[in-house]
Amino acid sequence: MQALSHGGDRYGLDILAVDPHRVGSHARRPMSSTIPVELNMVIEDVHTGFVGAVLSVEKSGGRWVMVLEDRHGTRRGFPLGPGYWVEGKPVILDPPVGKPRVDTGPKSAGGRTLTASGSYRVEGQKARTARASRIWVEGRHDAELVEKVWGDDLRVEGVVVLMLDGADNLEAVMRDFEPCPTRRAGVLLDHLVPGSKESRIAERVMGMKGGENVKILGHPYIDVWQAIKPERLGLNAWPTIPRGTDIKHGTLEYLGWPHEDQTDIARGWQRILSTVASYKDLEPALLGRMEELIDFVTEPGTE
Repeated sequence: MQALSHGGDRYGLDILAVDPHRVGSHARRPMSSTIPVELNMVIEDVHTGFVGAVLSVEKSGGRWVMVLEDRHGTRRGFPLGPGYWVEGKPVILDPPVGKPRVDTGPKSAGGRTLTASGSYRVEGQKARTARASRIWVEGRHDAELVEKVWGDDLRVEGVVVLMLDGADNLEAVMRDFEPCPTRRAGVLLDHLVPGSKESRIAERVMGMKGGENVKILGHPYIDVWQAIKPERLGLNAWPTIPRGTDIKHGTLEYLGWPHEDQTDIARGWQRILSTVASYKDLEPALLGRMEELIDFVTEPGTE
């Protein structure tokens, strides 16, 4: 018996192999495909109908988010994942594909590659198992700046950097951590100057059980943004923000950048962070403190 031709039959021979309502040119409810998000990609949010081009993509609060701008200039933030259309097709948006790392770092006089912190890069060495000792910084922007400049060194040493989400949490965090001679804690605080709230918190922590195994250092700036040399943004000095005005909002307003909401702050910080290539772009008041904390938690005898 001769096989029947199915050239014009969209179901094919096996009608159970493929759901024609979900797959193919005749699909009425097509399946979503997974694609990496890209800048300038035009995306429609199914739930709100908002259509816009991708302005930025970043990881915030443990998840990836993107900012879309529509043809009227309205901007809105959305999480990556399902629920979007691109070019008339449903998609699941993944984080952008990372570019292969190209070794463009600085060189020593002898030609050896340096890390962003100025240390010799250890080629081919895997990150060591994480130490029990830890370093804490106040927030996400501090952590991102530390990662950009000292990240390679910290991975070689096995030092994990954690966020306090504010100096007010330091006492509770140290009680839970229970520092001891072999498990030390290094802490970097913003605005650690005599008489400040941060200095009083530091004094209380140092007086706690195990406080001698905690080193709390800081820089004099109200926010870690100001630890970046202002010349990198074309400024002679960081602006003085009036009392009662959030320093991040005030700084972005001074720079003439969008500053209305948290999305604007996130995008503004990424623009500022992008001006940092190495330790040479940071103020000495931060550099020395961070190096001292790394030395403290990696001294012989610590875990």
